Amino acid sequence: MIKLSAIQLCSGPDIKENLAAISRQLTILEQTSLSEEKHLVVLPECCLFFGSKDAEQLTLAEKTVDSKELLKGLSALAKQYRVTLVAGTIPLLVQDEDKFTNTCCVFSPDGKVLGQYNKIHLFDVDVKDNEKQYRESLYTKAGEQVVVLPTEVGNVGLSVCYDLRFPELYRQLRNQAADIITVPSAFTRVTGKAHWQTLLQARAIENQVYIIAAGQEGIHANGRETWGHSVIISPWGEILCCLESGEGVISAQYSNEELNRVRTSMPINKHNKFTTDFLK
Repeated sequence: MIKLSAIQLCSGPDIKENLAAISRQLTILEQTSLSEEKHLVVLPECCLFFGSKDAEQLTLAEKTVDSKELLKGLSALAKQYRVTLVAGTIPLLVQDEDKFTNTCCVFSPDGKVLGQYNKIHLFDVDVKDNEKQYRESLYTKAGEQVVVLPTEVGNVGLSVCYDLRFPELYRQLRNQAADIITVPSAFTRVTGKAHWQTLLQARAIENQVYIIAAGQEGIHANGRETWGHSVIISPWGEILCCLESGEGVISAQYSNEELNRVRTSMPINKHNKFTTDFLK
């Protein structure tokens, strides 16, 4: 049996408080899980440090480059609760540059780092909210690699927030054998209300994968408002569960039989004409 979960947070700039908030939700999951279940848990973007200026994320990355305390804290949680943890994102310093990567690290149930993904698409947009303008690229270096990791729960494709608007990335994840795609996010309230659910369902349907999207939700220390609505979606595009607001956790069962049924009855990958060979 495989259980899929997404934790929704309203993270602040205090690392210890954020770790404690994650631990509280993992404790709830532990109490409702079966001992024989394998468990994949996804955290939101910026799970350990959010609600401050982007420049302060750079400072945080600089301070933690040697101690790796952010990684240690997340690794300890994965090990304590025996889950495969897709740990949202944290800022990791880029050597010899005044920038950090917005990095999603994945931990095994024994706390080992299975791999990491650096967010490729950076949020440089104008939005009609109290922030007005977002320029993620000022302090963040974009990733360059598509990542699918083999885990005990299956092949997990990694994406982050704004990546959701770029279907080409998700097609690459599917072509690299992803069965589950995770989407740690901190969608703005304005863009989330307009597009969040539609985009997530489209990515699930197009690629016939389970989507686990874990979001930040609420009004944060810097006044930024995030949308929440964490959700788990089936390969057929069905909403299996959703948490609209507040901190909390949602869960659904993964079914390999359902995944195979959808892919066999409608073999999209075989029918796709826009392959590399076709385009030559």
